[in-house]
Amino acid sequence: MTSLMGYVQTFFIGGTYPTHPAPLASFTDEIARFHSMLEDVGRFIMAETPPRGITTEQLLQGPLSDVMTHVGQLAILRRLAESPVASENFIYADIKGERLGIEQPLPQRPDADWRPYRR
Repeated sequence: MTSLMGYVQTFFIGGTYPTHPAPLASFTDEIARFHSMLEDVGRFIMAETPPRGITTEQLLQGPLSDVMTHVGQLAILRRLAESPVASENFIYADIKGERLGIEQPLPQRPDADWRPYRR
């Protein structure tokens, strides 16, 4: 997903981004890099900077939708590993466009029957 966010950045700043960026020392560092890139893209969007060479709709239908697909795939893998992500009713979720960093709120109204797996 980091390479996809790097690809999205290129539509705002030009240049290229590697399909496989150099690995970082830890998974925590990888998470921080992803969120940093997400914050950069968020700043372009919040400033209403138009993407270069494509429409905003193409940006959403292409790489941003691809990232959302990967998020869903990770959620499925976590369920299979008996470590599911809490469910959330997105009507009531505490979602803010400027909150793109690693610190995210807990679900506001998870499904009543949602329970984490117990080992």
